[in-house]
Amino acid sequence: MTPLGEKGSPCAFLAFSLLVLLVLLVVDGAHGRPFEDEDYYMQELLSREHYYHAPEEPVSPPEASDWGADDRVNLRAAKKEPKIREKENRPDKAAAGKNGNNKVEKNKKGGMKNSINEGESHFKPVKEECPPMGLETLKIDDFQLHASTMRRYSLGPHRGRLNIQAGIYEDEFYEGGWCAGRNDPMQWFEVDARRLTKFTGVITQGRSSLWSSDWVTSYRVLVSNDSHTWVTLKNGSQDLIFTGNREKEIPVLSEFPAPVMARYIRVNPRSWFSGGSVCMRVEILGCPMPDPNNYYRRRNEITTTDNLDFKHHSYKEMRQLMKIVNEMCPNITRIYNIGKSFDGLKLYAIEISDNPGEHELGEPEFRYTAGSHGNEVLGRELLLLLMQFMCQEYLAGNPRIRHLVEETRIHLLPSVNPDGYEKAFEVGSELGGWSLGRWSEDGLDIHHNFPDLNSILWEAEARKLTSRRVLNHHIPIPDWYLAKNATVAVETRALIAWMEKIPFVLGGNLQGGELVVSYPYDRTRFRSKTREATPTPDDLVFRWLAFSYASTHRLMTDASRRVCHTVDFAKEDGTVNGASWHTAAGSMNDFSYLHTNCFEMSMFVGCDKFPHKSELPDEWENNRESLLVFMEQVHRGIKGVVRDTQGRGVANAIVSVEGINHDVRTVADGDYWRLLNPGEYKVIVRADGYTSTSKVCEVGYEIGATRCDFVITRTNLSRIKEIMDKFSKQHGDSPLPVRRPPQPRPQRRRGA
Repeated sequence: MTPLGEKGSPCAFLAFSLLVLLVLLVVDGAHGRPFEDEDYYMQELLSREHYYHAPEEPVSPPEASDWGADDRVNLRAAKKEPKIREKENRPDKAAAGKNGNNKVEKNKKGGMKNSINEGESHFKPVKEECPPMGLETLKIDDFQLHASTMRRYSLGPHRGRLNIQAGIYEDEFYEGGWCAGRNDPMQWFEVDARRLTKFTGVITQGRSSLWSSDWVTSYRVLVSNDSHTWVTLKNGSQDLIFTGNREKEIPVLSEFPAPVMARYIRVNPRSWFSGGSVCMRVEILGCPMPDPNNYYRRRNEITTTDNLDFKHHSYKEMRQLMKIVNEMCPNITRIYNIGKSFDGLKLYAIEISDNPGEHELGEPEFRYTAGSHGNEVLGRELLLLLMQFMCQEYLAGNPRIRHLVEETRIHLLPSVNPDGYEKAFEVGSELGGWSLGRWSEDGLDIHHNFPDLNSILWEAEARKLTSRRVLNHHIPIPDWYLAKNATVAVETRALIAWMEKIPFVLGGNLQGGELVVSYPYDRTRFRSKTREATPTPDDLVFRWLAFSYASTHRLMTDASRRVCHTVDFAKEDGTVNGASWHTAAGSMNDFSYLHTNCFEMSMFVGCDKFPHKSELPDEWENNRESLLVFMEQVHRGIKGVVRDTQGRGVANAIVSVEGINHDVRTVADGDYWRLLNPGEYKVIVRADGYTSTSKVCEVGYEIGATRCDFVITRTNLSRIKEIMDKFSKQHGDSPLPVRRPPQPRPQRRRGA
């Protein structure tokens, strides 16, 4: 044994190690770096070659004036470092890997611009293009997110997800970001990938709040394989300092100079907005490494077998794809446009039917629309996938699809607001923020730009006006709305003309940013109420229709799933009355119900409005069955033809259901469709000039509307009027001949 205290003894080695550690700490303090916790101080002793190949060029820390108040105190003792340019990291749309392009902007010297400190470093461009790990899409669950401290539970790490939204009134559960419990540069936000991952970048955002201004202006990135020993990304001998945000909503991407392989990743804020706190929302770009034994990957894996075009399509690519589908299935498809956008882009729709281009007697009309908010693009891609799928399956002889196509006239309008979509598409899926491209080019919310017919109906009910003066259906559009100078988007006018031209029975408009199906009414009856359940007379039917979509969606009714933002819709079976969520006048859903025969609702198909292209196969699997099941609901209830005694169809006849204060009307050929839940109903039909008639119709649970035809006879008064009109036409405009009373014959005298 070696005696204690001699050279090579354990005590000597321990003393030497402590001395080296003390020297390192003194040197570190001389450079003005604050003392950090045990997760940090050992990082310099590790071999960084295990994680990445460190470049040689140094990168300076951010300017002291950009640091928070606590950080400035620590900087006073630091050496003066050269300043860097104060430039926001706004890479081109392909840098985030959204649209499948690999363009990187070149500088004057022919090199590549680096997103960390443009013009001062000369790293090679990152060739790897990794998608978001899924903080925004909820692939990363709450248990994978950790932080050094938090101000309160509602601002914990589980809220530090890109684009997460706070409520209007911030509460104790749901606020808009992670906020550290202290404002100092020792705070961190951590993501556990649960497997070895190639990290390539970080996207940051400030806190979502109507009342506070909080965002991080610079940060470091650290990685680890065991969550105890951490390595800071370096540029030579200095820490890489990434530029953060300049305001709270626009996301900023920082790509790493080279991929970093690890399981854990931390974002360590170094400076923040001087008037705010250490708060941020984050997304991590990373490619999981292959690991067939990984439990978490196998549990969450979704594999689609459908051979479809899973990508984001520009306006031009969308037209090309629709043309390809039409060429593949020319006998069952037709492309047409319903009008133009503000910028002159045509609003293309595709019809899928066994007799495209014509309305068939007794065949209901169905529609899906998407993209009224241009930045909510998942619905747009789902409709493009749906048209491909239906064409392929029809050609393959799928009996379910063939029945849908042969018994239904289906219309798909994938992009109501192409102008807004082009704005969002230009920057890509993670960099557009929550609102870029939402509105039309002239700044209008198309989905809530329809005339407010609710007020007209409810005022009439309050004044107890008869149904003959103000009907409970087909309420006319007010004159003010039709004026040329009315604040109405050209896209909205095109939609209204389309809805009036085609007798739609059922419709769904696909939106994004949540996981829920919203049904009318969307506006509260009383203006003083910002949210209050406001059911239609067909509330039970709407609930059935909404649940048919939500219950077949893979996530909407999952009670264990995390809420997207502030409301747990899974507790309500993934459905909600629009007005009980938030009131909105002039919605497309309410207008469709009150002005046409169509029952319409909104499907919010994903927490992420603009998911990365790598998420599209999963989202298709989430929504495919729901899209088909909801279309099939157009065949529920009753249908039939209203004819006169001569066998001619009677147009514009009113079809009423006893006990439901909302009617529908027959179309040009006298056919009608009335969506109803299973049950027995007394149905009354009336029309101008005809005697009303009624019968009992029974609706079953099986798909397939009950046939319920009516024959109505003319009233005596209308028959007389018809005869007079007919006789008048035969004799032109000449007056009717005057009939003189017969004259008495002269009597003959006897004997004459």
